[in-house]
Amino acid sequence: MFRYIVKRIISLIPVALIISILLFAFSKAMPGDPIQAMMPTTGRMTKAQQEELYKTLEARYGYDKSLPEQYVKWLGRSLRGDFGESTSKKRPVKEYLKEPLKNTIYLNIGSTIISFVLSVLIGIRSATHRGGVFDRTFQTLTLVGLSIPVFFIGLLCIYFFAFKLGWFPANGMPRENTFGQWVRYLALPTLTLTIGSLAGLSRYVRNSMLDALNQDFIRTARSKGLAEKTVIYSHAFRNALIPVVTALTWSILGMFSGSAITERIFAYRGIGNELISAVMAQDYNIILTLSMFYALLTLLGNLIMDVAYALVDPRVKLEA
Repeated sequence: MFRYIVKRIISLIPVALIISILLFAFSKAMPGDPIQAMMPTTGRMTKAQQEELYKTLEARYGYDKSLPEQYVKWLGRSLRGDFGESTSKKRPVKEYLKEPLKNTIYLNIGSTIISFVLSVLIGIRSATHRGGVFDRTFQTLTLVGLSIPVFFIGLLCIYFFAFKLGWFPANGMPRENTFGQWVRYLALPTLTLTIGSLAGLSRYVRNSMLDALNQDFIRTARSKGLAEKTVIYSHAFRNALIPVVTALTWSILGMFSGSAITERIFAYRGIGNELISAVMAQDYNIILTLSMFYALLTLLGNLIMDVAYALVDPRVKLEA
């Protein structure tokens, strides 16, 4: 398996290179002038002074070079872990994004764990009680959940739990770096992301379990007199994990990119919110850094799925 992973990582290098070229080209094709956005809007400056300042800023951030030169310089810096300086924040991108990345990880880990555990419990019970009250109720609720946009779920959470009940703050970041403060401010964003992913993931678990329960090996296991819990959890669920692993992996990747909307609604300082702000401020270095992060995360997700298939199903062989 180690040889397979190494081979796959090497094969991803040219793909990542092509993606970096496309992202760089798309970012440069965006309308607007980031240097002009940095020019002071107040104060008395002559036209000559403005032109001199413009050229100084242009040279400082490397925008006076040709596009191929800019790309090579950006790629070289990025490979060394230097993502340049934010033109809107006047700070190194690497330093500036440390805290937003940490905040997004906190948010997504919590919502992913909660949604996965609930999806497994709901999906298995729905499959084993197919057609019952529980199954019909959650089938209806999951359809509703799939139909409602994430931003609307967030607004509903704010309305009921922040404005009406007053249990949690409507938006913002923890005022103190304590566990209790983090729980209060993470509650509503986590609930929003959990509801958004729970509907689809629980349906995946249910359908996979229904397919597994109809297989011949399940009838054989039951005919041997095995306990029903053993049949369900040791035999059926393990064989139902492959499509669930696919859905869970893409759910995690989708949360990192899709949580931008949730972070924006709750004024939560994560990388999704920072990406939206960077686009509005024409901050190319932050845009490129986060776009490449999402792209590499997706490539890594495909590799993780292939390895996970082999771990949950011995019939899947990874050939180096």
